[in-house]
Amino acid sequence: MPSGDFEINIPKFNLPKFSRNLITTILTVAVGLWLASGVYIVQADELGVVLRFGKLTSVTEPGLNYHLPYPVETVQSPKVTEVQRVEIGFRTAYAGPPARYEQIPEESLMLTGDENVVDIDLIIQFKIKDPASYLFEVRDVNRTVRGAAEATLRQVVGYHAIDEALTDGKFQIQQEILESLQAILDRYQAGVLVVAVQMQDVHPPEQVVAAFKDVASALEDKNKFINQAQGYQNDVIPRTRGQAEQLLRQAESYGQQRILHAQGEAERFLNVLSEYEHAPAVTEKRLYLETMERVMSRVDKYIIGTGRDGSTLMPLLDMRKAKAAGTP
Repeated sequence: MPSGDFEINIPKFNLPKFSRNLITTILTVAVGLWLASGVYIVQADELGVVLRFGKLTSVTEPGLNYHLPYPVETVQSPKVTEVQRVEIGFRTAYAGPPARYEQIPEESLMLTGDENVVDIDLIIQFKIKDPASYLFEVRDVNRTVRGAAEATLRQVVGYHAIDEALTDGKFQIQQEILESLQAILDRYQAGVLVVAVQMQDVHPPEQVVAAFKDVASALEDKNKFINQAQGYQNDVIPRTRGQAEQLLRQAESYGQQRILHAQGEAERFLNVLSEYEHAPAVTEKRLYLETMERVMSRVDKYIIGTGRDGSTLMPLLDMRKAKAAGTP
């Protein structure tokens, strides 16, 4: 061998045949398990968001689905039917029972449109309407909803007087908050739907609670008296109109009756006149007899005549007694 040249002999190893088969089997099983890891189930209250190398590719419906195994594709399954809750002005410290709450004045105290201070606790309920936007457009959706809800609450309450917030204006304020908050979240592309806005507790600051309660009681009494007056009005006016209508119908009926009676009397008089023109003596006699019949039927009658002995005086016969005794 020439000087300066070196030769390295590497021994060759020949694996047994069963070792090569074992390695092939292991690799096949590993590949099979890796491919099988792409099978996933989306629950009934979820939607599957499939990402390929971090980029959105598809949204799958509930049921058995498949995606390319990790790290090629991954799946996130947000619960789209679950109603989530955000609290403004307080936090639930313990769900109970009995429940305990922690007040947060920096969130709940705000100015009204008539420059009064009011303390409002608010609950926002929302759910996912676009899972892709919910997952990727906004970093922290709950925090975003809380901040937008607090800002919207202060804005809407600033347009209303404190009496509206304490009494009969709550529903309108809640509706305005819901509409404004939904518009803000849509501009943010947060992918959520505001389901409900509930004003849990609305009251003035503790220092003036008693005075405001008196005002609220006075307003309630006012509304009660108004309702009572309206109820009395609704009862009296229709009843009076009915009575007036009844009197009008009675007057019309009486007038029609008198007209018909007068027409009948006139017709009878004309008939009598016609008979009188044909036989005056007979008609006069008949009228006389009819008149005497009407007159004599209403007076007491006594009969005086000549006795059998020729005397012109005889005892008075009382016809009333005779009639009562059954004298013929």
